[in-house]
Amino acid sequence: MMTGNTAPRRLSIFGSTGSIGRNTLNVVEHLGGRESFEISVLTGNGNVELLARQAKSFGAGMAVTASDRHYEALKSELSGSGIAVASGKSGLMEAAEREADWVMAAIVGTAGLAPTLAAARRGADIALANKECLVSAGDLFIKAIHKGGGKLLPVDSEHNAIFQVLEENQRHAIERVILTASGGPFRTASLEEMAGVTVETARAHPNWSMGLKISIDSASMFNKALEMIEARHLFGLKPEQIEVIFHPQSIIHSMVGYTDGSVLAQLGAPDMRTAIGYALSFPRRPNLPVERLDFAKLARLDFEAPDERRFPALRLARLAMTRGGVQGAVLNGAKEVALEAFIERRLSFLAMADITERVMDDLAGLPPAEGMDDVFAADRQARQRAAELMRLDAAG
Repeated sequence: MMTGNTAPRRLSIFGSTGSIGRNTLNVVEHLGGRESFEISVLTGNGNVELLARQAKSFGAGMAVTASDRHYEALKSELSGSGIAVASGKSGLMEAAEREADWVMAAIVGTAGLAPTLAAARRGADIALANKECLVSAGDLFIKAIHKGGGKLLPVDSEHNAIFQVLEENQRHAIERVILTASGGPFRTASLEEMAGVTVETARAHPNWSMGLKISIDSASMFNKALEMIEARHLFGLKPEQIEVIFHPQSIIHSMVGYTDGSVLAQLGAPDMRTAIGYALSFPRRPNLPVERLDFAKLARLDFEAPDERRFPALRLARLAMTRGGVQGAVLNGAKEVALEAFIERRLSFLAMADITERVMDDLAGLPPAEGMDDVFAADRQARQRAAELMRLDAAG
């Protein structure tokens, strides 16, 4: 809680109605709420009732729905409150330009790219929970952070874990980073069994309750593939310095290995509020109401190397990192189209990686991005090519 004449910190939360956004507001409330923080902007999409409740509860200066068709509903919900209302791409960009010291970037997908980049250029500290910013536009985004002068604070549990144990004055001694993965529902499945995977079995994550798309991305390891690309940009790593290990208990969130043989790991109960709280309070550690580990009750911690024949997404991440340029955007765009086709039962589980790789090969010659228009163009071309390949496969 703030004391004396210290002004509250100004926060903006992009994606406040999603899981990350709701947990962020939970942490804000626990750490003092409106006495310690001033909420500049909250943004959401279709859940305007929740967005309006959040805006009123936290006294937000502005509420934005990413969907223009929900503008009138949000305006009605906030009528008489004094809270400014906006919508669509222009509304998100207006939100990004409003004064805030710290921005939670939790808008899902490419919709979060432009406003997060704008906030970074303005000099805000960015708590990053949007994968596309680094996967699709990593070089541009890192340049924007450096030019703006703000801090980049990773919120994904794996990257936040690395951030916590990566000693800044020992960067020269980093040998590798090790991203942990639960392994999902198919960690022990054979290649033959995975060939027959259905949407229902792919969404049944053993450790987490998540949305449909993220659950399937976790099952195919595409989510971990994107995290590999993120780690490269976040920590200035070479592709060969990034490893993935299966750890089904999800207690160790990631590790950093140093040239003296030491490996530092961050452990904790699976709770996103730990990463959010660390990003919000950095460099201090806050007091959070999360479960404490009882080591006497931890029967075992298991580890095993992933089989890239069964999880080729990991190999594609290394290919994208090695090629550089806009290959991250191409991988992500093609994967999104393949994922939709799998959900609609037009493509098999294993074929998602096959389509993605073929698109990456076809578009390997695209030039590096000089601006966001180039990133969006690469994403668009990847989606179009993926759809075209699936049509050709279906016809032939």
